[in-house]
Amino acid sequence: MTDPTALEATLLQDISAAADEAALEAIRVAATGKKGSISELLASLGKLPPEQRKEKGPLYNGLRDRVTTALGARRETLKQAALDARLQREALDVTLPVRESGIETGRIHPISQVIDELTAIFADMGFSVADGPDIETDDLNFTKLNFPVGHPAREMHDTFFFAPDANGERKLLRTHTSPVQVRTMLSQEPPIRVIIPGRTYRHDSDQTHTPMFHQVEGLVIDKSSHLGHLKWILAEFCKAFFEVPSVKMRFRPSFFPFTEPSMEVDIQCTRKGGEIRFGEGDDWLEILGCGMVHPNVIRNCGLDPDVYQGFAWGMGIDRIAMLKYGMSDLRPFFEADVRWLNHYGFRPLDIPSLVGGLSS
Repeated sequence: MTDPTALEATLLQDISAAADEAALEAIRVAATGKKGSISELLASLGKLPPEQRKEKGPLYNGLRDRVTTALGARRETLKQAALDARLQREALDVTLPVRESGIETGRIHPISQVIDELTAIFADMGFSVADGPDIETDDLNFTKLNFPVGHPAREMHDTFFFAPDANGERKLLRTHTSPVQVRTMLSQEPPIRVIIPGRTYRHDSDQTHTPMFHQVEGLVIDKSSHLGHLKWILAEFCKAFFEVPSVKMRFRPSFFPFTEPSMEVDIQCTRKGGEIRFGEGDDWLEILGCGMVHPNVIRNCGLDPDVYQGFAWGMGIDRIAMLKYGMSDLRPFFEADVRWLNHYGFRPLDIPSLVGGLSS
């Protein structure tokens, strides 16, 4: 028969040496399980004479109780050790700064910011925003805008044409946002006051030109618009956009097929220290083209040029963004460089307004 004293010593030593709860459970089963060594001792009590049963019973039950207590104590020790190891493994250094949220680290692209600024300025003057597709017909992009057949702008080297369709018509990527002017005049009754920001496409690529760029155009059509109104709108826009109290503008004669008369607009500036500043200085910088809408364009859009007249202007969004925010190269606008965007981008909640500031 197994010696209870030796069995207890062996079990307590094994319990103390158990490295984890799985090993401890194996010892418990071997000792107090259905076929365990202590269970066999307790089962043998029924075969003993009454005198021996009185003697051995307390001995075996005491052995079971002491082993069970040792198992429980060791189990708690192992649980605490496992918890300590986990806490050590998953410890956080609470002295580190809190990571910024996406709303703090994200940045609005300068082009999106400038479009919002343009919209805020012209909305305050009563203009709405019009939009149209990037893929246009030759008729809307050229013909209705008074581009004659053979005009250089129609040439393949300047325009992205698609292959002719089944009817022989060639679609193209719009070379300006002016087709939206046509679409607006065809779909709305005057008076019309809209601005048209959007992407445009031309064969060109260097420091100040890219194959895809952004333009904004403005259109006013009614019965009494004249150049005085146009000059006031452009002057007010330049003051608000470049955030200067006053500007001097110079209007030079030019030629565009869709306006008559046509003008290039220069704005007063200084270039001292390699920095362009507006509203001061003795230099000039060309920023946009404008003019009175050509009678042929008004007629092509189903309106009577003897009744209605208006004016239009257009400028490069990328170009005025470069001028306002001091960017020397146009190409990084389209390179998706996060470092560049972190430097020139805008915080998502800095929404431009004429009250709160366009670029605060």
